[in-house]
Amino acid sequence: MKIAFHAPLKSPNHPVPSGDRLMARLLIAALRKSGHEVEIASEFRSFSADPAALPRLQKEAGLEIDRIDAAWREVGRPDLWFCYHPYYKSPDLIGPALCKAHGVAYATAEASYSERRNGQGWRDHQALLGAALRLAAVNIGFTRRDLDGISQSVTDARLEHLPPFIDTAAFSSLLPSPEPFRLVTVAMMRAGDKLNSYTALAAALKNLADLPWTLSIVGDGPARSEVEALFAGFRSDRIVWHGQLATDEIAGVLAAGALYLWPGHGEAYGLAYLEAQAAGLPVVAERIAGVPEVVIHGRTGILTAPGDVAAYSAAIRHLLLDNVDRNTMAKAARHFVLDERSLNGASSRLDTILKTHLEHLR
Repeated sequence: MKIAFHAPLKSPNHPVPSGDRLMARLLIAALRKSGHEVEIASEFRSFSADPAALPRLQKEAGLEIDRIDAAWREVGRPDLWFCYHPYYKSPDLIGPALCKAHGVAYATAEASYSERRNGQGWRDHQALLGAALRLAAVNIGFTRRDLDGISQSVTDARLEHLPPFIDTAAFSSLLPSPEPFRLVTVAMMRAGDKLNSYTALAAALKNLADLPWTLSIVGDGPARSEVEALFAGFRSDRIVWHGQLATDEIAGVLAAGALYLWPGHGEAYGLAYLEAQAAGLPVVAERIAGVPEVVIHGRTGILTAPGDVAAYSAAIRHLLLDNVDRNTMAKAARHFVLDERSLNGASSRLDTILKTHLEHLR
């Protein structure tokens, strides 16, 4: 199929790294691997933290609709408009109108809908989102939480599940060589949930001062000074600041680690967890948000109760001191991602979903 790809929250070409940008690129790669022709339809970004911005965004979107409409009339329309990650702050303001006008099929991936947002000033955004979900031939969810949220409110939406996945190439080619007591975390440094997770991690490590651990931190961002302050009380030789790294460099850091740590406050699911497990690291995280979608408690890591710093510290201590458990989980984690959460497997699953719901386009 000829597929027009649009990510209203953040374009795959956006200069700032993030999980959203990475997943958008992974979806494009998965679609292309199945033989589909994929083009980014628009760089238009509909995100706004202020619901009052909707009229302005709709006006700007109208100009983009006109541009794409003219292009389609000149060179031909696509078979499918594929919208990645529409939600109340970033609805698709372009695709539905174009699809209706040109008879193009519509699909979404990682859409989310929360009824409570209607009472928080976002009712108009939610109405647009709900209409798009009903229009879609299929809405592909990465987490059961997102799928449940849609099914409870948009009862006639057509839903399918595609578990989160990564491109395992950079990780499968490396053999794990864990250094004893080497801990690793990979996360952007910004206010909100990310900073909260760094805060929880620093608090947990204070309970482990008697163990000879070291922590490699990969990441950067506007809250770097705040993150550095959280770890200022530890000896300087305990913490290694790597900054922002490329994927192959991250793989090298992970392959030398013994455990991957990240509490995961507010994580939709967290592709970094899959990357760590692909490199052979068991994960210690909290049983929160979408984390259980990518870490299997007791098999590929340990998930502790949200906000329980003592339990989080105890889980780290257990896996640092029990090599049998750590090695068992390390092997299971690597197999889990390489066998069950790879780009190849996701490409096949995604292609099957689209063919099932778009039979008329085959």
